[in-house]
This record gives sequence, C-alpha cells and structure tokens, in this order.
Amino acid sequence: MIIEFGWSDALRSAFAPHAAQGHIPARVTAQHRGLWRLASEAGELNGRITGRFNAAAAPGEHPVVGDWVAITLEGSPPEAHIHALLPRRTVFTRRAAGNRVGAQVVAANVDVAFLVAALNGDLNLRRIERYLVATRDSGAAPVVVLTKADLLTDPAPAIADVVAIAGGAPVVALSARTGTGLHALGAWLRPGTTAALLGSSGAGKSTLLNALSGRTLMETSEIRESDDRGRHTTTHRELFQLPGGALLVDTPGMRELGLLDVDVALDASFEDVTALLGACRFSNCTHGAEPGCAIRAAIADATLAEDRWEAYLKLQRELAFAARKDDLGLEATERAKWKQIHKGQRARQKHRLRNEED
Repeated sequence: MIIEFGWSDALRSAFAPHAAQGHIPARVTAQHRGLWRLASEAGELNGRITGRFNAAAAPGEHPVVGDWVAITLEGSPPEAHIHALLPRRTVFTRRAAGNRVGAQVVAANVDVAFLVAALNGDLNLRRIERYLVATRDSGAAPVVVLTKADLLTDPAPAIADVVAIAGGAPVVALSARTGTGLHALGAWLRPGTTAALLGSSGAGKSTLLNALSGRTLMETSEIRESDDRGRHTTTHRELFQLPGGALLVDTPGMRELGLLDVDVALDASFEDVTALLGACRFSNCTHGAEPGCAIRAAIADATLAEDRWEAYLKLQRELAFAARKDDLGLEATERAKWKQIHKGQRARQKHRLRNEED
C-alpha cells in the first residue's frame, strides 16, 4: 500500500534506523486535532504521537499531511503510535497567522504545487506572486492554475497578465465544471507524484479535486451572485489518491500567506526585476531620481510595470519587518525563560532560609 503513496528506495534507506527498532513506515493523509490519519502496509490507521516525540519535537517538527513517519501498532483494532518523523524532501511553510511569531508547516513532501486562482471576479496578481515565492522556497515546482475560465467571454487578456508575472512557471487555464483544459494537468499528475492545491477561499480547489478524481471527495458550494466567488468549503488538509495513481493534497483557503526567509525564492520569482538591479549606473542606486537607473528607465519605457516593481519592494519590506519581529519575539521568549528561572531560584532560596531558621 505504501508504494502507492510514494514510498521509494530513498525513503527505505532513510527509514533503516527506525526499522531496526521494530517500527514500520506510514504516510500522513489527514490531521484532526491531535489525531493523525495514516496510510501503512497494515492499512489505513488512526495514530497519535508519543509523549517522548511530542516533548523532543521542535516547532514545525510535528507531522503534517504528506509527512512520512515511523510507527508501532497497538491494540485491536490497531492504533498507531508515532515515534519519529522522516526527513522532508520539500516543505511548504507560511508565517504564523496574526501577530504570532514563527512558522506554520502547511504540507510536506510535495512535488508540484498547483496555485489555484479564479479568473472571474478578483484575480489578484500580487497574491499569485506571493504563492509563487512561497512555493519556490518550499522546493516544489509551481504551476499556476486559473479556474472558472468558462465564466469569461475572453480569458486571454487575464491569462497574459498572469504569464507576465509567473517568472517562467507554467500557467494553465481551465474549467473544472466543464472539463475544458483539465487534461493539461496530467503532465504533472504521474503515479506516485504528490501535488498540492493551494490558493485562497473560493478559487475552486475542491471543485478541481472532484473533477480530477471523477467523484465527489470534497463538498462544494455554489458561486455567490454578489461577487462571483465560491464559498469556502474545505476545513482541513487531506491527501487523496487519484485514479491514475497520483496523490493530491487539498488545503483550506488561506486568508494570510506571510512569507518567511525567502530571499533566494523571491529573486527567482522576480528575475525580471533583479536582472535590472545590477544594470544601474551607480552600485548604490536607490532607484529614485538618480541618473542611469535601470529600474526607472524600464518603467518609463514600459518594459517593467510599476506595480510589479512596487510588489517586489513590498515583499522586501515585509521580509525585513518579519525578521525584526522574529528577533524581538525570540528576545522576549528568552527574557521570559530567564525570568522564570530566577523566580524559581528565589523561591528555592526563601524555602532554604526558612528551613534554616526553623
């Protein structure tokens, strides 16, 4: 069974130390509040992480959908105990939502990420750029999937806008409801390959999953007449097997996609911008009013869109701010830790002095 879920010789080699301890491999297919759904040679199982694993795991090292884990079985019907996490080939992460410090792991061991955006309504190029950066940073191959093409009389201009900012990533336009263009995704859905559907709420991810599987795996909602957007229906991440043998992870829509330390991926996604940065007359050019600025010249002759340049600057500022925020958060955590240590030392000293007085 695990062969069908992407088990390979490389994984077998990495698993050898766990096999020596009597563990068996399994892949995480879903997670629900402390309970993991697993695919293993023993069949589909529910599992929980052991106390030792939970205590030793650093932030981001708890299993997520797509992970391979080492388990033992206990009871009848058997329940799995998760002892360890195998090294991840790729990992899609985002900055923790809200004002929290740190990262959230979304999915692991994904080969290709389908970045789903709807052509109708609010097609947000800046959001697509953000997903492209995060995907390239994860190690997965990005493919932009533009859904609901049947709702536009002429989708060609919108598709061209996306191609212009995709940084060389493939762009596929389709209609999951009519099936038009759906076959194009077959190039990335080979047996044993793991793909993930990523995108905002209402982009049509669940409808696309159902169309690719040929049956209803996720419930969908009708498009709202007020804004031509579907209602968000997916509430958890889950890995599914498609009829052709590929694996597909469906994820809930993300209201926020905060980026982490993605400098290399950012430059790869904005090669049209970074190629110009080194072409200015002065090495310390601020890209304002200096003579010989390649950025300003490209904007003036329309070879670089100004909103594309502004998007690059915005992401650079966001990364700089996030780095400062993390530093302050780590500093605050460290202060709190030592405050507790000193508090405990004072309490022990008071207790010792009282005992001496007695």
